[in-house]
Amino acid sequence: MFDAKALKKDFPILDQQVNDEPLIYLDNAATTQKPQQVLDVLNKYYQEDNANVHRGVHTLAERATKDYEAAREKVRAFIHANETAEVLFTRGTTTSLNWLAQSYGMANLKAGDEIVISYMEHHSNIVPWQQVAKATGAKLVYLELTADGQLDMTDAKAKIGPKTKVLSIAHVSNVLGVTNPIKELADLVHQHGGIIIADGAQAVPHMTVDVQSLDVDFYAFSGHKMCGPTGIGVLYGKRQHLEKMEPVEFGGEMIDFVYDQESTWTELPWKFEAGTPNIAGAIALGAAVDYLTEIGMDQIHAYEEELTAYVMPKLQAIDGLTIYGPQSSDDRGAVIAFNLDSVHPHDLATAMDMQGVAVRAGHHCAQPLLRYLDVQSTARASFYFYNTIEEADQFVAAVIAAKEFFENGPI
Repeated sequence: MFDAKALKKDFPILDQQVNDEPLIYLDNAATTQKPQQVLDVLNKYYQEDNANVHRGVHTLAERATKDYEAAREKVRAFIHANETAEVLFTRGTTTSLNWLAQSYGMANLKAGDEIVISYMEHHSNIVPWQQVAKATGAKLVYLELTADGQLDMTDAKAKIGPKTKVLSIAHVSNVLGVTNPIKELADLVHQHGGIIIADGAQAVPHMTVDVQSLDVDFYAFSGHKMCGPTGIGVLYGKRQHLEKMEPVEFGGEMIDFVYDQESTWTELPWKFEAGTPNIAGAIALGAAVDYLTEIGMDQIHAYEEELTAYVMPKLQAIDGLTIYGPQSSDDRGAVIAFNLDSVHPHDLATAMDMQGVAVRAGHHCAQPLLRYLDVQSTARASFYFYNTIEEADQFVAAVIAAKEFFENGPI
């Protein structure tokens, strides 16, 4: 049986009071907290094994290299990639998507080609493609959403065609909570000779992801949203594409030979990892993968579905509260963006914080989506497996208390 209360004890940061109230952390779409198991591995690396990788032959260097590459193998297995050569360590999802835009995009796009994205994308999956479109003359095309905030597949089938060279799309929306049909989209774009890139930042932490089954050409995600440290992320790519791509960054350890006027690159995956990588971050990400694997991604996903189904009707019962995205919990994940009538989201988030409840307020790095929804900002509660049913109740009570405060003032 899934025991969120027991799992919560693995996270020392959650055992504290904020504004004299027990902390209820519901900003997991921004970053998740780290279990003691990951913190211990991070600490051990710096206390016992700290050395640069792929360089020295001394014992510490060999231990660091062994653990760094072992983490790559853990990530490979976690996302079911075919080989470790297809797993690149980056600084996070944003870096992964920028690498793709600057390397694959600049080399393969020209005037008249189309880059297809959707209105639900994070800025990190919009801005890099805007820059490539400006530089190459390619056109940026947006897929529409349905009235309840899901990807409009009728529009997708109409817009994805022979001109589509790149489809880059979120696996799970960081605002609407919807899961996009990546395999169906992959089949569609592949029929027309294009490639698909999936932004998995909000998917990998919450569900089983099999990049081979999804048939994605590239898949990007961040360590810090899945119990790992900040500053480490992953770019998965099919070998056939990575072999043809040029690195974006150049320097130490990504070279084969350096001559006076030119250089050659080493083999995958290291040809993309110039300089000293985030060694501790990668090793700790491997520990996070171990931790999540031990719990079970299917169990995590099922529990989050249960939590969403529990909290959604309670929020919907609050007069004047608007939830963005699908209204049925069957069609969304545990990310819930919402507004209260006549209350600015920042004021609402501050009132929630005074009750110990941490939620996000703002545009969530999705300004085109918020314009599409005709709102300037929203509050957002994002749950993870360590959030309990009791915390969900306290969250709803905090929303109601904030509503009463702004309507009637303090009692």
